[in-house]
Amino acid sequence: MQQSVFLITPPFTQLNTPYPATAYLKGFLNTKGVPCKQADLGIEVINAIFSRKGLIALFEAVAAGNFSLSANERRIVALQEDYIATIEPVILFFQDKNPTLAHSICTGNYLPEAGKFEQVADLEWAFGTMGIRDKARHLATLYLEDIGDLIKATVDPFFGFSRYAERLASSAHSFDALYTALQQPPTFIDKITLDILDRKLQVHQPTLLGISVPFPGNLYGGLRCAQFVKAKYPGIKICLGGGYANTELRSLKDARVFEFLDFITLDDGEACIYHLVEYLEGIRSIDFLKRSFSLSDGAVHYFNASVAPDYKQIEVGTPDYEGLPSAQYLSVIEVANPMHRLWSDGRWNKLTLAHGCYWGKCTFCDISLDYIKNYEATTATVLADRIETIIAQTGETGFHFVDEAAPPALMRELAIEILKRKLTITWWTNIRFEKSFSPDLCKLLAASGCIAVSGGLEVASDRLLALIKKGVTLAQVAKVTDSFTEAGIMVHAYLMYGFPTQTDQETIDSLEVVRQMFEANIIQSGFWHQFAMTAHSPVGMNPEAYKVEALLTDEGTFANNDIPHQDHTGADHAKYAAGLRKAIFNYMHGICFEFPLQEWFDFKIKATTVSPYFIQQCLDEAARDNMIRPSTKILWTGHLPQVKIKKKSKKLSVAQVSFQQKKEAVQLELPLELNETLQLVLSQCSLKHGYKTIQQLDALLETQKLAALDQLFAHEYFGEIRNMGLYLL
Repeated sequence: MQQSVFLITPPFTQLNTPYPATAYLKGFLNTKGVPCKQADLGIEVINAIFSRKGLIALFEAVAAGNFSLSANERRIVALQEDYIATIEPVILFFQDKNPTLAHSICTGNYLPEAGKFEQVADLEWAFGTMGIRDKARHLATLYLEDIGDLIKATVDPFFGFSRYAERLASSAHSFDALYTALQQPPTFIDKITLDILDRKLQVHQPTLLGISVPFPGNLYGGLRCAQFVKAKYPGIKICLGGGYANTELRSLKDARVFEFLDFITLDDGEACIYHLVEYLEGIRSIDFLKRSFSLSDGAVHYFNASVAPDYKQIEVGTPDYEGLPSAQYLSVIEVANPMHRLWSDGRWNKLTLAHGCYWGKCTFCDISLDYIKNYEATTATVLADRIETIIAQTGETGFHFVDEAAPPALMRELAIEILKRKLTITWWTNIRFEKSFSPDLCKLLAASGCIAVSGGLEVASDRLLALIKKGVTLAQVAKVTDSFTEAGIMVHAYLMYGFPTQTDQETIDSLEVVRQMFEANIIQSGFWHQFAMTAHSPVGMNPEAYKVEALLTDEGTFANNDIPHQDHTGADHAKYAAGLRKAIFNYMHGICFEFPLQEWFDFKIKATTVSPYFIQQCLDEAARDNMIRPSTKILWTGHLPQVKIKKKSKKLSVAQVSFQQKKEAVQLELPLELNETLQLVLSQCSLKHGYKTIQQLDALLETQKLAALDQLFAHEYFGEIRNMGLYLL
């Protein structure tokens, strides 16, 4: 019997764009001819709740529930008619279907306001740098959050806009809490979710339901969906996979999980799900599944006897977004910071440049797991083909490349391919702050549509960066982030506190380094998180080597990833959390750089030992490092110039070289011999012909007896020529 697959992402992930796992798998199954449909239940549930009908039902449920309400919650209930009247116009506004509503929202007289709006006075200074539509989206986001607070306080304590019942799944060594919750009657949101799921199942009639659970906040919703399907559609087989399973469920033993599911798969899903399809079609034995848990004789068994390899990136097909309701996603603005908002604002097609991490050494990271350790790049040509296919399907030209760390060389090749094909896209990705990102490479990436990068600065201490095996230094990070910023690319830094042996002094010194980086405007956004020791990282696998003690005495029967630990030599890390977050919130908005670091903490801290000029000194030293090597590649992305020989005197003639730029025409005068060298370089190194190394060009110039590159590089106008599209890579 031919199988048909239905893939779902349960509530909740992002409001503004679909999580890509189901689109990746659907694209792969297309290559195998397996019928496949998909749905993002999260966004569909959000649209059902935040509608006129949904709010009427909400307020009726609140009234019937006899809840003990706070003053803020009573205010929202008292204004329920205003919420019901405004909700659908606001949702249309978030979906870019009602842009003129921005004017009404910004008057301050349109939206009902509750507790979330208390922060507006503190943020009023930011609105001057935001357009009216952005200001309106920020205010409307607060309005949604107020309703969300009411939901959480009354009809569904599990609710969160980008997570659902997250605490039940986070570090859940036992399945007991989740199992107990799933024995309770469906919540207000559960009922909406299951109603939507039921209607889709009746339409698609799948034989295999695949549930993608990328985060802890999707697990409860996924299992609730599975429970419903088991009860109403017992003939449908159910498989769960995704990031949560890959990291947390690798040592699963609790058989109760399989009251809800038939299979759990680990790591890359393409081969796993195709093997399941073959098994259900009767052409593969269960023993020869790939990385799959199932129940056998009442016990959890791991089936992985398949000898078939995983599919290479070039074989997995193009992500297919058909069935995901692109017009229903909501572009919200939680924080006014331009970089930080990318996670919640705008529609971003998700695509991966390379599988895994090309570095794969960071000691806090799960580098032993397949999704990180098995590095495999795709080609720029294949990626550009996929970009064009996705644009044609979705109509969206924004791309978020969701790599662990995008490889600089592949980013360079893709940027060249984008420029060569004259594609207009806007994109951002995650990187390592490594020295390969030269100023010219950053400018090339910007020319291809890159607007932002995020990367792990982690602990702003050279000692700890070495202990982490990050492979970078603070000076190097400063140089790279400055290169991105100078190219017009925004930079977000992931920051960590609490790495093993980190002292109080290093924590404060890290904050000072970060303060200086924000003040120098070489990073524009950041987020602090506390170090968590995971079972699949070098620290988790060998805690003694990092002077920490693992406190977990026995392995749980359900999720096993986070390991409680004690750092006997380091600081009391938790006490710094609030101050670090408060400081970076202000730095992200460009204020309070002059405040002493003590201002952010309600306890006495150590004085920083970092020089107040540390970052500036790093940048000054970087500016002096301008070495050009024989392996340096030259690329010309502009139009070939027009040349006219101009006689300056009887004995002297020069070449008048005219460059047509988008904004203006630029004319330069060069000696005739240098012009001949320039023309050869521009023609040989164009997008059409591809870049050449300096070594290759030197050899070519020598055979044609033309002036050497060194003379061109030394000319006073060479800097201007570089600014017009000549890149030294």
